Amino acid sequence: MPHPEHLLLRSLARQPVERTPLWLMRQAGRYLPEYRALRGSFSQLTEFFRSPQAACEAAMQPLARYPLDAAIVFSDILTIPDAMGLGLKFLSGEGPRFEHPLRTARQIRALAPPDPEQELGYVLEAVRMTRQALAERVPLIGFTGSPWTLAAYMVEGRGGNNFPHARALLREQPQAAEQLLDTLATAVALLLGAQAQAGAQVLQIFDSWGGLLSDEEYRRWSLEYLHRTIAALPTTCGGKPPPLIVFVRDGGRSLTQLAASGCAAVGVDEQLSHWPPELDIVVQGNLDPALLSTDPKQLDIAVDTVLKRFANAPGHIFNLGHGVPPPTDPALVEVLVDSVRQRSQRPSAH
Repeated sequence: MPHPEHLLLRSLARQPVERTPLWLMRQAGRYLPEYRALRGSFSQLTEFFRSPQAACEAAMQPLARYPLDAAIVFSDILTIPDAMGLGLKFLSGEGPRFEHPLRTARQIRALAPPDPEQELGYVLEAVRMTRQALAERVPLIGFTGSPWTLAAYMVEGRGGNNFPHARALLREQPQAAEQLLDTLATAVALLLGAQAQAGAQVLQIFDSWGGLLSDEEYRRWSLEYLHRTIAALPTTCGGKPPPLIVFVRDGGRSLTQLAASGCAAVGVDEQLSHWPPELDIVVQGNLDPALLSTDPKQLDIAVDTVLKRFANAPGHIFNLGHGVPPPTDPALVEVLVDSVRQRSQRPSAH
């Protein structure tokens, strides 16, 4: 059972908290020397996150340094397409690449959602090992990419800024796009449900490329399949699912629709400068990650700004607008954590 004192779970349940809970996207990452040392023992990043023991160690490293309020399983949003046989590789300086990108309707028809226990068992074992290592110190977050974000990578074959092949699929082969996204909605729901059953106490969906789409496109090609994924979670989780956070890069224009999707919280990036007072949902975010290269005084002022921005939200989880940048000085992360903990203190919630 979740520990009753977990701030993150209380905040997601809209219960009183004595301070704002804090965790960081990519809190296990290259800014930590101990992470770089561990990463150096693997020739490929895919080998790293396929090792449950190494994944558990990576997830625990930031908690040894900082009093964070959650751990997140060390994995990658692209494990599902990798399990579908697209051949995931990470090239130095270029990010993820697929050896076999999807470009035809025939390729898409041949896809099937992977069985989490059989084909993604290393993710679930990492969840189990990390949950055990945490010993209820803080809750564990499981995650995956959104159907649209996964589709964008799978069709394009790599990361980028515009994803021309993926966007062309939506325009030129809409039936194939619908079939791909439907398959991915099922796959995402299955993997999230399996992570919950393996011990994840919170779930997060990363819609990293939702901002590429127009409002109408977003509703059709991302939000629709997020709704399908969320609706399937009670079944794939084997009962009531853990609270779900949906993070959308450049998703400020879609907050109202996201709030109605059934998620417990929306994650927002640094571009959102104003929280709509009528929006009735917990928010996660949204310090600009670039501020982790500034001086401690400016960082402290920025923390205060973010805390005030969301003071009237039903609940607030402090996080970055994106992941911790690799060049970040670990000492500045300590400044950030201390600032959030001190500035967000409230009278006892008990």
